[in-house]
Amino acid sequence: VRITEHKMSDTELCIKRASDVVLSLSVMILLSPLYILLYVVVYTTSKGKAIYRQERIGLHGIPFQILKFRTMYEDAEQKTPLLSQDNDPRITRVGAFLRKYRLDELPQMWNVLRGDMSLVGPRPERGYFIRQIEQKAPYYCLIYKIRPGLTSWGPIKVGYTDTVDKMVERLNYDITYMENMSLK
Repeated sequence: VRITEHKMSDTELCIKRASDVVLSLSVMILLSPLYILLYVVVYTTSKGKAIYRQERIGLHGIPFQILKFRTMYEDAEQKTPLLSQDNDPRITRVGAFLRKYRLDELPQMWNVLRGDMSLVGPRPERGYFIRQIEQKAPYYCLIYKIRPGLTSWGPIKVGYTDTVDKMVERLNYDITYMENMSLK
């Protein structure tokens, strides 16, 4: 893999960040009725909190708490983190619907507003899986140079990742995104 820096100027990075703030705030305001509805549905259809927090690794390798609507039964991961699989028994019926339409990701607009994430950038991972990815792709740390995002080239091309090999494939697309990122 040929590795280079991103080519965005400081001004372009400021415009990207301002766009993230305006768009995330707008989405949260405009979709606030949907947020409330989804919160109530998740909370009332299975035991546990409606909003799930999970540590992910972000810009400069700094951990942050990513927010999602809970899609799995409470305490679905008791010891070792697991990747989600097709027909995963840990996923609630409502959770399957939320995941299908990516509605579980809506609370991440708060992460974007706070600056933990961007609208576009590599998906942040958990440290447990990063260590496995680094065994196959030691250059994983390069994506710490940019803010992680809700979506980028990697998730679009690879989709949900249920194996470390798919995570490495997604990483390679994310590196390509990073090398070519622009305001376009």
